[in-house]
Amino acid sequence: MSTKLNRDQIAARVAQDIPEGAYVNLGIGLPTLVANHLPTDREVLLHTENGMLGMGPAPAKGEEDYDLINAGKQPVTELPGCSFFHHADSFAMMRGGHLDICVLGAFQVSQHGDLANWHTGAPDAIPAVGGAMDLAIGAKDVFVMMELLTRDGQSKLVAECSYPLTGVRCVSRVYTDVAVFDIRNGEVKVIDMFGDITADELLRLTGLPLKFAQ
Repeated sequence: MSTKLNRDQIAARVAQDIPEGAYVNLGIGLPTLVANHLPTDREVLLHTENGMLGMGPAPAKGEEDYDLINAGKQPVTELPGCSFFHHADSFAMMRGGHLDICVLGAFQVSQHGDLANWHTGAPDAIPAVGGAMDLAIGAKDVFVMMELLTRDGQSKLVAECSYPLTGVRCVSRVYTDVAVFDIRNGEVKVIDMFGDITADELLRLTGLPLKFAQ
């Protein structure tokens, strides 16, 4: 298997594609790392479901304020001009199409852009819906950040999702530890590859009819 990016490196690659002036929500878990890699000279307004606009990176160790947290209850910082509001207003922003990008984790993403990230369907699994469904249908672009393979070596990028769906045909880009995939109109195009991964290896791992950027 080829050299892989670690989680912070995946987050940095996501941050690279977030443009100046974007309004962005970072889903709980892995996507929260993106806040730590946004360039300081680029204005990006980070939004949280629990009612914060203008979230900054994670605080330094020992400087955490647990009265200032994101939707995943992780301590965060606030940037100058940060605003706070009722979570109902926050969800109205999400559902009303006012976010340019959301970055979510996933159990599976289909080649059509379907997203499964809240429940594996296992009888003993605890569902974790949060605001993912609202973000998936409300954000103008949905980025997914995940490792390509499960622990048992199965691709999370699949022809059809086998887990309950969070959103249908909503994902536009998938960032993984070995490659970045663009999903448009049922076509999956590889736009970036890392380490010594090859096109043949990606085709084998995913089993999908991938396209490759020239």
